[in-house]
Parts: sequence; structure tokens; C-alpha cells
Amino acid sequence: MAGDKEIWQKIGEGFVQEYYNQFDNTNRMALANLYSPSACLTWEGSPFQGREAIANKLVNLPFKQIKHIITEQDSQPTIDSCILIMVFGQLKADDDPPMAFHQVFMLKSQNGVWVCTNDVFRLGVHNIPV
Repeated sequence: MAGDKEIWQKIGEGFVQEYYNQFDNTNRMALANLYSPSACLTWEGSPFQGREAIANKLVNLPFKQIKHIITEQDSQPTIDSCILIMVFGQLKADDDPPMAFHQVFMLKSQNGVWVCTNDVFRLGVHNIPV
């Protein structure tokens, strides 16, 4: 059927839902379980590698409450059997005004479980030189 989603789209959507649900509603340290042991994260240009380094970065972000609102997400299969996911949305942290964000995930199946091997995050705020 034309309306059916491909398996990689379903996996991508499920991962995004689980990731932001855990990020917004639970202990962010638990997000480490969604990453491969040697995963890489680039957060606003700063690199982190490995589950522990990534979890420490996410746990120590300077806000108490956060809510992600996903406006669009796209998933693609890659030639090496991974899934590439691009997410666009807004986040609301504490009393700050909502901000746009972009996040890209690369998922790989390891021992029958899809885990994130690469993650790149940027706020949608850019200083444009005049």
C-alpha cells in the first residue's frame, strides 16, 4: 500500500520518540543506553565520544526542565545498513523562550538492537556576520 511506511522509517520514528521522551521526562543518564559504547556526539560544535562522556554532557546541561516539540523528521537507509535520521523542532528549557533545534542521528543494529552511533545537535540560532 502507498501509505505503508518502510521499516527504517518506523525504526527512526520509534527511536526519536523514545529519545526525546527519555530526554524530557526521565533521568537523562538513562539516555546512555540508546548509544553504542563508542558513539560520537557533537553538541554545538563540541565533540564527545563514548556512552559515559555523552551521558555526562547531557546530564550536565544547564537547565532543570525541557520539552522538545518535533515538527519534522526524516529517515533514510544507508548503503551500510544504518539509518540516518534528521530531526527539526523547537525546545523549551526552563523559562527561556522556545528555540529551534536540528539534530541528526545515525543508528546501527548491534546484537539485534538499534543504537545511536553518531549524533549531531545544533540550536537554530546563528550569528550571521553583517
